Amino acid sequence: MNKIRSNKLKREGGRYQQFRCRVFSGCLTIIFVLFFVLPLQAKEVGYINISNPFLNKTPIAVTEFKAFNGHDAEVNGKIMGEQILKDALDFTGYLKVLDPNAFLASPSQTGIQLGQINFRDWTGIGADLLITGGIEEKENQVTLKLRLFDTLNSKLLVGKIYTGASSQIRRMIHLFCSEISYKLTGNWGIFNSKLCFVSTIKGNKEIFTCEFDGHNPKQITQHKSISLSPSWSSDGKWLAYVSYAKGKPDIYIKNLKEKRGAIVNFKGSNLSPDWMPGQLKLAAALSFSGNQEIYLLTKKGEITKRITKSWGVNVSPRFSPDGKKVAFTSNRGGNPQIYVKDLDVGDVKRVTFKGRYNTSPAWSPDGKKIAYVGIVKNKINIFVINLVSGLGMPVQLTMNQKDNEDPSWSPDGSMIVFTSNREGGVSRLFVMTSAGTDQRRLLTLTGKQSQPNWSRSTSFEN
Repeated sequence: MNKIRSNKLKREGGRYQQFRCRVFSGCLTIIFVLFFVLPLQAKEVGYINISNPFLNKTPIAVTEFKAFNGHDAEVNGKIMGEQILKDALDFTGYLKVLDPNAFLASPSQTGIQLGQINFRDWTGIGADLLITGGIEEKENQVTLKLRLFDTLNSKLLVGKIYTGASSQIRRMIHLFCSEISYKLTGNWGIFNSKLCFVSTIKGNKEIFTCEFDGHNPKQITQHKSISLSPSWSSDGKWLAYVSYAKGKPDIYIKNLKEKRGAIVNFKGSNLSPDWMPGQLKLAAALSFSGNQEIYLLTKKGEITKRITKSWGVNVSPRFSPDGKKVAFTSNRGGNPQIYVKDLDVGDVKRVTFKGRYNTSPAWSPDGKKIAYVGIVKNKINIFVINLVSGLGMPVQLTMNQKDNEDPSWSPDGSMIVFTSNREGGVSRLFVMTSAGTDQRRLLTLTGKQSQPNWSRSTSFEN
């Protein structure tokens, strides 16, 4: 993971603060400077409530970047940077990137700074937000100058300068997108997050990872067997998953960088691992004592606590964001339903009552909702139930699109990734907003994909 160091500087006579930071990745250094204009009367509040199910997309104009010297590296870099930026903002589901054919001005020609912009050119075409950019290449280093403006109030919201190799343009753009997300929503967003998932390759199932938007998929396991149920630790350094590499389902605990870990191989089945938020502990469903029960394990695979003890099968444990509760699936009432156990008090409550088959719980990052898979009239779909406003009627997010399973929330709670076979009956990964809108395929990869798990990382500094 990249490390960021920052030193705070104050410029005399100015109304902005300057931060100089270094991002280290191997031998590469990205230097970026934050300059941020904030009028004294402005309020530090988010513009966009991403939890609003009736949210309208905010229109944003992304203008052509200015190539300061016209070098080939600048021209190529600006084209690439513009597209990466548009794709990232459009991916969020709460921003609408406007068609540049409607633009009345070109800041790349007239100027990209605050005093050089006529905001009426942008409010006139319905743009609430505006991004200008510039790129400069010197001595094999590329500098990006990026600004976000509030056109309605004619002010600068975020301004940043990034310097690094041209190979790091995508990284620089996503750092800027994280700043945009934080300013608009109060949350760092999804741009530093990753997903792990299962994909078939040569008749086997292996664990893969990719970036938030499906970019750069990488194969993690080489078991040449069946691997399932991958789960990220909070710090993104560890993966836990199930593999049949030794003939039966065991849990593998793996540090991605140090190539160390452990195997949970108790007698019987060892299934569905989930990391405790903020700690290197796991919940898992083990059957060595008979029926599948849920236990708490260390990162070395040692049992420290038994979480469930009841008639029936108890599987698919998922920790609440504060780590104080565990949601899980149990058939203790006769049919599979979602239950929640308070780890401090010990109380267990059933939370799903509609439908005879509900499984695969997934907590929203704010701990207020649980997404799950329900079967109604032989149709497999994703539902969400609100735990705060009372256990009323669940909200169905997918419908009339064949089978939909394996929900997992984005770290900011704005999106859900899931599995669907809506395209030709083949299992693929899809994403949608937390309200169920903007459903689209995440990535194009050979084989079949399933069981996605979105990392919990929310800050680009992680």
